[in-house]
Amino acid sequence: MFAEGGRGGGLGGLNQLSFDPANNKSLQFSNATGPRVSESPAENGGDPGKKRKRANIPPDGGRNLSLDSIPMGLPMSDPAAWATAMNNLGMAPMGMTGQPLLPDFDPALGMMTGIPPINPMMPGLGIVPPPIPPDMPAVKEIIHCKSCTLFPPNPHLPPPATRERPPGCKTVFVGGLPENGTEQIIMEVFEQCGEVIAIRKSKKNFCHIRFAEEFMVDKALYLSGYRIRLGSSTDKKDTGRLHVDFAQARDDLYEWECKQRMLAREERHRRRLEEERFRPPSPPPVVHYSDHECSIVAEKLKDDTKFSEAVQTLLTWIERGEVNRRTANNFYSMIQSANSHIRRLVNEKATHEKEMEEAKEKFKLALSGILVQFEQIVAVYHSASKQKAWDHFTKAQRKNISVWCKQAEEIRNIHNDELMGIRREEEMEMSDEEIEDPSEMKETEESALVSQVEALKEENDSLRWQLDAYRNEVELLKQEQGKASRDEDTTKEQQLKLLQQALQGMQQHLLKVQDEYKKREAELEKVREDKLKIEKLLETLKEQQSLADEEDKERDAIDCQGNESSTSRICACSQEKECPAEKTLSNSPVKSEREALLVGIISTFLHVHPFGASIEYICSYLQRLDSKICTTEVEVLMTRLQHTFKQELSGVGASLEKRWKFCGFDGLKMT
Repeated sequence: MFAEGGRGGGLGGLNQLSFDPANNKSLQFSNATGPRVSESPAENGGDPGKKRKRANIPPDGGRNLSLDSIPMGLPMSDPAAWATAMNNLGMAPMGMTGQPLLPDFDPALGMMTGIPPINPMMPGLGIVPPPIPPDMPAVKEIIHCKSCTLFPPNPHLPPPATRERPPGCKTVFVGGLPENGTEQIIMEVFEQCGEVIAIRKSKKNFCHIRFAEEFMVDKALYLSGYRIRLGSSTDKKDTGRLHVDFAQARDDLYEWECKQRMLAREERHRRRLEEERFRPPSPPPVVHYSDHECSIVAEKLKDDTKFSEAVQTLLTWIERGEVNRRTANNFYSMIQSANSHIRRLVNEKATHEKEMEEAKEKFKLALSGILVQFEQIVAVYHSASKQKAWDHFTKAQRKNISVWCKQAEEIRNIHNDELMGIRREEEMEMSDEEIEDPSEMKETEESALVSQVEALKEENDSLRWQLDAYRNEVELLKQEQGKASRDEDTTKEQQLKLLQQALQGMQQHLLKVQDEYKKREAELEKVREDKLKIEKLLETLKEQQSLADEEDKERDAIDCQGNESSTSRICACSQEKECPAEKTLSNSPVKSEREALLVGIISTFLHVHPFGASIEYICSYLQRLDSKICTTEVEVLMTRLQHTFKQELSGVGASLEKRWKFCGFDGLKMT
């Protein structure tokens, strides 16, 4: 909501009006001073907590003003406010004496020079911004709110980009909010666009606002590009640049779909009503048979005006199966009554044919008279075209006479052809009658010929039907063969495509297998190198051990040549030294050279796999070197060497997996 009261609450540089344009009551004047307006508390030292009272004006812009003798509270010593009010109403600023208050007022602009136009976001107006021509930049004004101020963007910059509007959009995305902005400030800025249903604010300087109606989103988009400042602070946390765009919300889409379904239901209902309105009425139901209804239908069959209705009832009864032994006589009498109408219908047809012949004769006579008159008119044109009369006419008159002559000749020829056609039809009818007269004399002779001709006609028709059937079968076979060939072509193309896809897949799979084979070969080479290194280490260790044994034997021999006491002591000491050595040898986890080789190979393998490997993976690698190695032997050996290998669990639930890792470097530090 915008601030009310005080000079600081103005919008876009406009002075505060002393009346409310949204009210419909008339503004009253007196004979001496001006409009009755209570003074502003900010200007006259009144209570700032009370809102100023505003006078009322009609919605037509104040052109119909009633005058009375009520005094007014605003003196004419302040003409600027009065001029601003009249300017915003679209009138020239005039004083009570009729003199203009401002000499530089431009009536074509409808505003005072130097005062910007009314901002469409002004509270109380409640209007959507008018459409702006594409070649004219939109002029936006500064908007003052209670807690913040909105500064318009540069008018020469292009308009902010927006996404495509979702159907039924009532939610907008607002970005670029100040860091210290609160929901109350957002509500204060966007409440002027319409009723806000919900605000969902994020911690990252943006929010989503949902309005009650769709047109309110257009008002909110008007604020896109504005720079917002909280109070009078210049801190970066109190400033930001608003970016308003359409947002896609499930609630908006659901409401829009519900609305579309409701409109579709209404449209279906309207169409159903239209179809029912234009549907022809169904015929009345036929009554069931009874003796009373039978007598009524028999009477109707005798009446010429009700014959068609009665015949329909009779036909329905017969199709229903109402005829039986008891009612057969009644039905026979009704059928006899229906048969009696045949003579009447034949007589009616004869009378109509007679009337038609008389009408034809009248038409032929009238047409012949018309043709005679056309011949006379054409004769007049031809006589006027002769040299004696033709030279006396002007050029325009000659042209008109020639045109009229052509038109008359065309119409005459058309009517003449029509009359000749009628005469040909009459001659054809006369020839048919002449042919029929001798046939009456030879009826007995020609009856056999007629029967033979009919039989031949029937045979001809049957043969023709068979020929048509064969032709249809041939066409169907051709169509089926064409379809089969097309289907075969399509199936062959599909098979070729499938084979090509299969070949491509096999080639890709072969490439992958080759890559894996190369990787495995590299791993094997590494393992072989490690194995050679380990074997060299073992040989050096054996040599060192043999040298150490020889040195021990030499020392023992030298000690034996000394004193007995010294020998006993040396023996005791050597026994003490040998005992822990034997204990260590007996207690060492590696009991044979084969196990030492396994330890070296496993340690190099796990050193290559820093994330560990399962016991099955390790054994599969070792079984390539020696197929006799089993899983339990390897697992027991690795469990004995706790400072060299360690077991870890990875995964959760069904994907739980045990992995062995090499920890020899850490174990060396610990031991």
